[in-house]
Amino acid sequence: MSQPFSVFISRKALRFIDNLPDKSQRIIKEKCLTLGGCPFPGEDPGDKEFLDIPGPTEVYRLHISRSYTAFYGISADDKIVYIRDVMVIEQAHNLYGRFRKSG
Repeated sequence: MSQPFSVFISRKALRFIDNLPDKSQRIIKEKCLTLGGCPFPGEDPGDKEFLDIPGPTEVYRLHISRSYTAFYGISADDKIVYIRDVMVIEQAHNLYGRFRKSG
């Protein structure tokens, strides 16, 4: 059965993932692929959130097993989820904490 959305992962995010232990790589990739079924917060179980930060496109985040965060965008018209970045959760909290303070 096909998923409603295609999921693409940026080269930057893949480089980060590829440098992690095999188990972490598998968990992150599997969790990111679940966004193909339902990328929007509140519609499906998962720790997804819309981030109200300034910029030309909407940004969402997905916490992955209490250790990592993926930042992604959604093109509802094209049915595409684009994973822009993946990082450790502490780094992500610092990043979007700065956006919220400046916004």
